[in-house]
Amino acid sequence: QVQLVESGGGMVQAGGSLRLSCGASGRTFSNYNIAWFRQAPGKEREFVARIRWNGEQIYYADSVKGRFTVSRDNAKNTVYLQMNTLKLEDTAVYFCAAGGWGIYPSGYPYWGQGTQVTVSS
Repeated sequence: QVQLVESGGGMVQAGGSLRLSCGASGRTFSNYNIAWFRQAPGKEREFVARIRWNGEQIYYADSVKGRFTVSRDNAKNTVYLQMNTLKLEDTAVYFCAAGGWGIYPSGYPYWGQGTQVTVSS
């Protein structure tokens, strides 16, 4: 089992950048694929990015491709989501998830509590 905690959210102007972190407890963190999802008010939770346990496969949603970068440091039990050129439509609560591999939230049994990202004009 793994416990996840997101941090790094906040308010930023459009065009700005934020880096989210997903910290994990548990000795087997390096065995888990990690995904980032987000949920805007009144909308379904949607896939953002995912990274294999060893970092060798990375995938992004089309809406963030070229602007967001996911990476991980297994020695620090942390996965990062670097978000550049932020847009108003990136405003959402961002969650990291573990224990699955895919673009659907139902495939992941472990979730963090989420961190709010607000992009203003």
